[in-house]
Amino acid sequence: MTIQKSAEDYLEAMLMLKQKNGYIRSVDIAAHLGVTKPSVSYATKRLRENGFLTMDHSGFITLTETGMEIADRVYSRHKMLTEFFSLIGVSDEVAREDACKVEHDISEETFNAMSRYLEQNKG
Repeated sequence: MTIQKSAEDYLEAMLMLKQKNGYIRSVDIAAHLGVTKPSVSYATKRLRENGFLTMDHSGFITLTETGMEIADRVYSRHKMLTEFFSLIGVSDEVAREDACKVEHDISEETFNAMSRYLEQNKG
């Protein structure tokens, strides 16, 4: 399934907010991503239309199974890449920023090789 990078970023942010707060609201997504509320409204509408999330009458967002799979894949990549970059000496802040840039475009082969390397060279 092909999904735009921005949609992946929104889904990843939603997963992170769910893990942190126990719930997902549009206002929290806007604050987390540093975007406007109308941008979040537009994005959530598109994600809902594509079956990646649902929203209840109170405005709370729930990721569908498909949305959760995508969010989990992107967030897992983000965490591993951040850890890898930190291991090789990149500052924490830059490691997080670069992981966010790379997580969408890295090939499965390179990601898997980096994961194996990280496992072999931990602690």
